[in-house]
Amino acid sequence: MGPHPAVAAIRLAVRRTLRDVLQDAPGGSPGSPGPLAPHRRPPLVLVACSGGADSMALASALAFEAPRLGLRAGGLTVDHGLQPGSDDRAREVVSRLAELSLEPAEALTVAVGRDGGPEAAARTARYTALDEAADRLGAAAVLLGHTRDDQAETVLLGLARGSGTRSLSGMAAVSGSPAGRRGVRHRYLRPFLAVDRQTTRKACMVQSLPVWDDPHNADPAFTRSRVRHDALPALEKALGKGVVEALARTAQLSRDDADALDAWAREAEREVRTELPPSRADGDGGGGGGGRGGRGGDVANVADLTGGSGSALDVTRLGALPPAVRRRVLRRVAVATGSPAGSLFARHIEEVDRLVTDWHGQRAISLPGRVAALRQGGTLVIRQV
Repeated sequence: MGPHPAVAAIRLAVRRTLRDVLQDAPGGSPGSPGPLAPHRRPPLVLVACSGGADSMALASALAFEAPRLGLRAGGLTVDHGLQPGSDDRAREVVSRLAELSLEPAEALTVAVGRDGGPEAAARTARYTALDEAADRLGAAAVLLGHTRDDQAETVLLGLARGSGTRSLSGMAAVSGSPAGRRGVRHRYLRPFLAVDRQTTRKACMVQSLPVWDDPHNADPAFTRSRVRHDALPALEKALGKGVVEALARTAQLSRDDADALDAWAREAEREVRTELPPSRADGDGGGGGGGRGGRGGDVANVADLTGGSGSALDVTRLGALPPAVRRRVLRRVAVATGSPAGSLFARHIEEVDRLVTDWHGQRAISLPGRVAALRQGGTLVIRQV
């Protein structure tokens, strides 16, 4: 008799993910799920485990599947220090990971800052710690327990931000370091994006795995908690069952569209780049009007753009691009110049876009990260200030 259907579902999801890891590993055989050659040390795959049902189910499936594919498996838990007794819970999770024969099994203690609000600050601290641990341990990948329900919540949050197709595309099954660190070789993998939360909880129950329900997940002070307990149930009541599945499907379709547009934008960026014009301290062609800058920051003067690194884009060629591609080009250049991606919102890009499409002598637009955009005649300059 086989395993319970919920256990079979989580194991299948993890098996498929691990096969991709194995295939991409040095010495792996493309298209073959078999183990590596015996003279090579097997890759290490880590699971990030909070002790909740989703990540405990993931840890159990990894512990079962990894040895069968010749992979090493370990586990990490992050102690954010935000609740009384969090260190004790972290030790309990490490003990549970060790009981599953995951090695290494470690607790990572972090200090959570304040930038971006409590949720964003905790996320930044968590991923920074996971990055450092994965680097130190030489991990090929880190598995995350995000489910189809989490994906639906992410799509709704993206819709509320109004940040476009990429924001609606939710979480990727495979992604690089969310903390934005350069040179990171490992990957973050989400095997459960097609698995619902009810399945992971059932898998834990039938395997007698103890789980911990984080009270923050039910705290209405947190935006995602309100989406989970208020917004999604209200949508299901109004529209019927299937909303979660539909939102997850929307995420995949949006991701496909966003990937295609991003590829187009990469090509277009090369075509619209031009030589930086000489810096000017007067208002000729760059800031003679009394227009305001973007809503996201202070107005910069033309003189502020003197010196520093930057890029120049041909306005005529930019204007000929479809808006979705043009705005992606502007965002790419702004981020490459030093504007933090997480702080660069759609309203910032819209203001810069007006320098191309609705030019009437505006002064420079200030962007996060001490970056400014200025039009000088037929050239759009994006530069550090």
